[in-house]
Amino acid sequence: MYKELKINKKSINNSSPVFIVAELSANHLHNFDNAVKLIKEAAKAGVDAIKLQTYTADTMTIDCDKDYFKIKQGTLWDNRTFYDLYKEAYTPWEWQPKLKKIAEDEGLICFSSPFDKTAVDFLEDMNVPAYKVASFEITDIPLIEYIASKGKPVILATGIATLTDIEDAVNACRRVGNNQIAVLKCTSAYPSPFEDINLKTIPNLAETFGVISGLSDHTLGITVPIAAVALGAKIIEKHFTLSRADGGPDAAFSLEPEELTAMVQAIRETEKALGMVSYNLTDKMKNSREFSRSLFVVKDIEKGDAFTEENIRSIRPGFGMHTKYYNDIVGKCAKYDIKMGTPMDWAFLE
Repeated sequence: MYKELKINKKSINNSSPVFIVAELSANHLHNFDNAVKLIKEAAKAGVDAIKLQTYTADTMTIDCDKDYFKIKQGTLWDNRTFYDLYKEAYTPWEWQPKLKKIAEDEGLICFSSPFDKTAVDFLEDMNVPAYKVASFEITDIPLIEYIASKGKPVILATGIATLTDIEDAVNACRRVGNNQIAVLKCTSAYPSPFEDINLKTIPNLAETFGVISGLSDHTLGITVPIAAVALGAKIIEKHFTLSRADGGPDAAFSLEPEELTAMVQAIRETEKALGMVSYNLTDKMKNSREFSRSLFVVKDIEKGDAFTEENIRSIRPGFGMHTKYYNDIVGKCAKYDIKMGTPMDWAFLE
């Protein structure tokens, strides 16, 4: 399978740096200046991309207060209607071309999650370089086909998906000739409990579906994204806000700027530490072998004396013979007088 995405000039594959996405979501609080500040803070933190959400309350649902349309599952948004929540949380469409330009001026990639075909068409006019399919839209196969038909990378979140749902969504992309697919492990609980994350699924997603895999994270803090990178995640997406104290629909599970910076730094350090499979010693490691054990003469020995447990030992430093030869030496006789503190050598044996 094709295991690479190319978003603008940035390749995402098994050997590339992790692609870090800052999710703007509703944390602008319907203030354009806040949205701009968020983008600039994200750039300062060192992320690769900003992700928007492109919908309105009317493209997402209908204005209806029947029980079907009320949220009542123990979430942050209980007792509100879907329409009321989305009316508060949406990002005005007229902002989005401006925000994309600002993001690009800051050196960031900017793309979005469309929630219906009109949003896809709008984003095509904006020439976004990729699309994200939100967790709750992974069951909308006609929408996924329409998104994938644009020929750009498609990033699928799996927050509510069964294995069959993921397979259907991946197949929908491939059915229209799009193999640039990433699948993000996601847990649709806000915030998500650590015990529900199951990060070990990340490498299994890549193996099972032949895709790039990653994480869309709603936990508190930065532990989970870092652990995900250690398990092979190549895309990390995280919500962020100027301040959780400002409130808003997504604030409770969003990172503040200094936390976002810490996450990016920790991910980059983790990448360096992961490295590759290697048993080679660096120059520093070779130098450190001087502190390892080796065989030394620890008491003065006269010519003809036997080497014994009392006069040769395995000690630090590592300038003498390898300790694996200890039993080959004990019982043999000395060819010369040898002073205490002399590294053991084969030449000393008769």
